[in-house]
Amino acid sequence: MTSNAIEWDHSYDFVIVGTGVAAMVAAITAHDLGASTLLIEKSPQYGGSSAMSGGGLWVPNNHKMEAEGFEDSYEEALTYMKGTVGEEVSELRMRSYLTNAPKIVQYLCQQVGIGLNLVPDYADYYQDIPGSKEGGRTLEAAPFDARQLDEEEFLQMRQTAPQELILNRISMNIPEAQSALTHSPGWIQKMAGRMFEYLSDIPWRFKSKRDRRCAMGNALIGSLRLALKRRDIPLWLNTQAKQLIMENGHVLGLTAVQGGKGIQIKGIKGVLFAAGGFDNSGAMRDKYLPKPTLPEWSCGNPFSTGDAITMGLEAGAALEMMDEAWWGPTVVVPGEERARMLVIEKSLPGGVMVNKQGQRFVKETAAYNDIVKAMYASHSEASPCVPAYLIFDANFRKKYPVGPLLPGAQQPDWAVSAKIKELFIKRADSLDELAELLGIDAAGLTHTVKQMNDYARSGVDPVFNRGENAFDQFYGDKSVTPNPCLGPIVQSPFYGFEVYPGELGTKGGLKVDEYARVLTESGECIPGLYAAGNCSAPVMGRSYPGAGSTLGPAATFGFVAANNAIEGELF
Repeated sequence: MTSNAIEWDHSYDFVIVGTGVAAMVAAITAHDLGASTLLIEKSPQYGGSSAMSGGGLWVPNNHKMEAEGFEDSYEEALTYMKGTVGEEVSELRMRSYLTNAPKIVQYLCQQVGIGLNLVPDYADYYQDIPGSKEGGRTLEAAPFDARQLDEEEFLQMRQTAPQELILNRISMNIPEAQSALTHSPGWIQKMAGRMFEYLSDIPWRFKSKRDRRCAMGNALIGSLRLALKRRDIPLWLNTQAKQLIMENGHVLGLTAVQGGKGIQIKGIKGVLFAAGGFDNSGAMRDKYLPKPTLPEWSCGNPFSTGDAITMGLEAGAALEMMDEAWWGPTVVVPGEERARMLVIEKSLPGGVMVNKQGQRFVKETAAYNDIVKAMYASHSEASPCVPAYLIFDANFRKKYPVGPLLPGAQQPDWAVSAKIKELFIKRADSLDELAELLGIDAAGLTHTVKQMNDYARSGVDPVFNRGENAFDQFYGDKSVTPNPCLGPIVQSPFYGFEVYPGELGTKGGLKVDEYARVLTESGECIPGLYAAGNCSAPVMGRSYPGAGSTLGPAATFGFVAANNAIEGELF
């Protein structure tokens, strides 16, 4: 079919599939460059996995660092990225990221009006690699007042993940979450203030339990949604992209289904796929990811089923790193739609992670990406590590929240639901009994706990060096000495639950270049087709350099794609 023969139902300069950070930043950028822009979303809610995330952006050498006393440089950042990412990603893509990521921070802050704050002490994940920093490279959106949106617009935003909320209701930004979960000085007053603020929104309390003071991923997505609204950029929900429309290898637009009816949308300057990975596709997980794997172990958007990747393949695109994900240890909580990731619990003093033999297999304070890689590397029929187990004692249970449970001081065991007790957490008066309940080798577990108690007394973990650096200690309990990440496991009853190799979202996808243009197997561009976010192969490769390594590239390459489509090369 020639372009003249196509009966287009709609025509825009730039058509974007998806409504996460990559999609929204691209739409705003294209609009500000003078292009008509459309976003389409197959689900009833916008925001995707971005809205469910911690909302951080990892941006080395950003303009906010100097004002807060941090030193950084392009050269140090490149050294660190090469050291973490390696040679599997081209240096051109890394350079494009490090050049344009600071630009997107300036653009969002100064031209779009989005508040981005440094998280000062959130260290890079690999402190032993040259070029790493102990803080300053991670930013998060300032809390967003959802009253700036219409009620319907707010409720159409995908909800915050339960693990990021107090009582599954009250939002926290990253510093507040760190303070509460690690018992930093003043944490009680901060939490009381947040609860009071939530309860004081009296008219809204009669309409919804959702917190209109948005934080983390909801703060970033809410701020971007407001920017779209102010620009009158259309965002169509319940509109599923089905197939690219091409002529002579050039992408002209796409077909979509809206209200049960097929429509054809022209993308004059291009189409951007920013539709997420294949988190919730059992078939694609079975085909590409390490085994065992289940969609139920994922924290990602339940509507991420690999549609953009499939459409790209049909158009002749190449794929890269399809066996990879933004890994993290997760727990499956009865009654919750998605799994919860163990970001903080694994680092707190008084807990230990073990395999079926009752043995440690990883430094619990390691980057969550590395925890899952260690689970798979250690897993075998003779010594299973999927699932693994988090073990802790009564002191830990009393002091810290864990999974869906509040600290025991606020939620004693008698107040925990029967379903959680039956299907999630196990409790026993002795380690031997707990091992039997969980199916763990009792002798191995007893030996491991004895070792951990010795390490807690000395403050030194000679096996994995737990608690040795700034990243380890970010989620440690500062009141515990001599090591904020090591505590004894001595007080009965003892507790444990299963931990799975989950993820925030898959990260393998369409092969792209430094301009976010989709490539074929031969390395040629597919004219008119771009990809960013989790449906594109990651600039971070198989690594996870720091907090915000998902959304930082998503925002950056959404910005790059829009600039390239509308005005030509930007790098």
